[in-house]
Amino acid sequence: MKFVDPHSSDAAARKLVEIANGVEAVQDGRIFIERVNEPFLAAGGSGEQFRAGIERAIALGWLWRHESGTYVRFTGAICVIHD
Repeated sequence: MKFVDPHSSDAAARKLVEIANGVEAVQDGRIFIERVNEPFLAAGGSGEQFRAGIERAIALGWLWRHESGTYVRFTGAICVIHD
């Protein structure tokens, strides 16, 4: 399954947010990156699409990524996902 076309990472960002929303957060709302990465790849996404999706979700203000890259958090911004 392709989540992004060569010109857009919005679909990948939406899929990542959808996956992250289903993951139980740990201390301080942390969602470990591997808990999002593994289901994304299992659904047919590529590593390149994952990176593009994370960057897009951060740029849109939906996710915040720790500087270590080990976890993300929801920012509290409203995310509306359209099909």
